[in-house]
Amino acid sequence: MAQTDTDEEFRLDGMSRLGLGTWQNTDPEQCANSVRTALEMGYRHIDTAQIYDNEEYVGEGLAAADVPRDDVFLATKIWTSNLSHDDVIETAKESLDRLGVEYVDLLYVHWPVNEYDAEDTLPAFDQLRDEGLIHNVGVSNFEPEHVDTARDVLDAPVFANQVEMHPYLQQDELLGHCREHDVNVVAYSPLARGRVFDDPTIRDVAEKHDASPAQVSLAWLLQRDGVAAIPKATGEDHIRDNYGALDVRLDEEDVGKIEGLGEHAREVDPDFAPW
Repeated sequence: MAQTDTDEEFRLDGMSRLGLGTWQNTDPEQCANSVRTALEMGYRHIDTAQIYDNEEYVGEGLAAADVPRDDVFLATKIWTSNLSHDDVIETAKESLDRLGVEYVDLLYVHWPVNEYDAEDTLPAFDQLRDEGLIHNVGVSNFEPEHVDTARDVLDAPVFANQVEMHPYLQQDELLGHCREHDVNVVAYSPLARGRVFDDPTIRDVAEKHDASPAQVSLAWLLQRDGVAAIPKATGEDHIRDNYGALDVRLDEEDVGKIEGLGEHAREVDPDFAPW
């Protein structure tokens, strides 16, 4: 039986450390069902974004689940074309309408590009927080210098930086910087788009723990101080398998083997990226 989400070990400032990612989950029925399944299984952290074009379906799954809204940590992201001050306010409210909620627990700047201007964009996030429409301000795909600027401009603390992180992109420097400034890190693509499934090292560790490669990769992330992970999954089997990561405890030898895989290999590397 997996650990419950109430265990402090698996929370960061009220955010459950294992969440459900919904990128590319755009089939209405499948998306709603996966969110409902995850929540009723024990997940308490759901992640979406305006650009995913599924906020409505995520909201339907949230409404259908037999879980109180206030027990769920719900996050979405403002897309790069909507990052002027007034657009942030307007489109954030549209996201709330699509999600069918009165607030989100975390609202991210999706990328620090395109319409992003810290001095114009971030005060809108503060305003939304002051109005109670969002509870926390987050950033995504921010390098250390972007995090520092956001911390300087915002009245609210930077709650989290959502970045790609997995055994092949371990982000040690960025993680250290975020830890230093009390910024949580949320790992997207934590299974490296499935690459971990066939990795001999990860498979050996998985066999040792009678676990799956996905569970080992997620457990490695969850044992890193200040890190949450949001693996995407649509079917019940994968959702359940990922949840089993909460039961896996890696020892120092296991962690050392996984750390030895680091090679700075990005799965998400668009031309507009800030690095």
